[in-house]
Amino acid sequence: MLNSLDIAKPPSATRVVVAMSGGVDSSVVAGLMAEQGYDVVGVTLQLYDHGAAIHRKGACCAGQDIHDARRVAERLGIPHYVLDYEERFRKAVIDRFAQSYADGETPIPCIDCNRHVKFTDLLETARDLGADALATGHYVSSRTSASGRRALFQPADADRDQSYFLFATTPDQLDLLRFPLGTMTKPETRDHARRFGLAIADKADSQDICFVPTGRYTSIVEKLKPEAAEAGDIVHVDGRVLGRHEGVMRFTVGQRRGIGIAASEPLYVVGLDATRRQVIVGPREALATHAVALRDFNWLGDAPLAEGETLACFAKVRSTRPPRPARLRLVDGEVEIELLDGEDGVAPGQACVLYDGAEGMARVLGGGFIRRRQPVAAARSAAALQATI
Repeated sequence: MLNSLDIAKPPSATRVVVAMSGGVDSSVVAGLMAEQGYDVVGVTLQLYDHGAAIHRKGACCAGQDIHDARRVAERLGIPHYVLDYEERFRKAVIDRFAQSYADGETPIPCIDCNRHVKFTDLLETARDLGADALATGHYVSSRTSASGRRALFQPADADRDQSYFLFATTPDQLDLLRFPLGTMTKPETRDHARRFGLAIADKADSQDICFVPTGRYTSIVEKLKPEAAEAGDIVHVDGRVLGRHEGVMRFTVGQRRGIGIAASEPLYVVGLDATRRQVIVGPREALATHAVALRDFNWLGDAPLAEGETLACFAKVRSTRPPRPARLRLVDGEVEIELLDGEDGVAPGQACVLYDGAEGMARVLGGGFIRRRQPVAAARSAAALQATI
């Protein structure tokens, strides 16, 4: 008989390591697991900084948050360990974050944190502790699919959906991971925190870029990658040089405000050329994207992808956008996603996550980071040329 975590053991014989960040969500997960009689061990990762982030509202995994996690563990009566992952976090997340901006991309550091630290190093620690499961406070769901492996799904609360940030989770990792909040809303989670008597019940949610103590990412990027702050030209898509900028790191595709030039028409950042240190601008229609090529692709479907295969799916190119109709193609080992309705402001470095549906606890099929984009205008030109051949 399976317990509530789909493990064939009684809860008392099932060890669950809970990743405790010091926030409400992971604290409630620890409380729920302890309440259900599991053998719970709380683990908190010291990821960065002992100074500036200690009292900064919205930080996580440092200073006050570690103290909060320790207090929650004491309240719940579970063992709690703090592991120093600061060096690992710097190399796997912060350095990669800075390099991505220097390359003219717009990175998502919390995805790197999940795939390189929390779901790799922490998962190994959980195994070393003899854990049957590693539970986290993410709003996402998992259950066994037709293949017999666990699959990843959107949560019941669409407003808290974090599946976009977890596309890189591998099948082997999913077999050990559990997400107890996948069926809950945030208000329900806070109600549980109050029921457990946790002092952090009304604590504010953490921010995505938790390691930026001043809230200005450019200071970190400039320190680690000075070349990202080198001046260059602001160039119109028609080739005209319109002005100068103080570093490609200060711009992202889709940006309109703060470009620093005067023009008779609204202009948007439509591309960044880090090699030439150019910020490329143009009218809104130049933002429309027809297709994207992905790197670091992770596939979570039941059957492996075949070369030349085309798969209908739904693609999400920003965390705040809904999944839209798309087609996946595997061409010469490279994954290409055709965006059937087009998308605006698609930025290299962002994630493109694939689902089997557009709404309501859809399954996550996989995803990757956007390596390059194909504008709609270019696609139409190519189609017109093909028609004349």
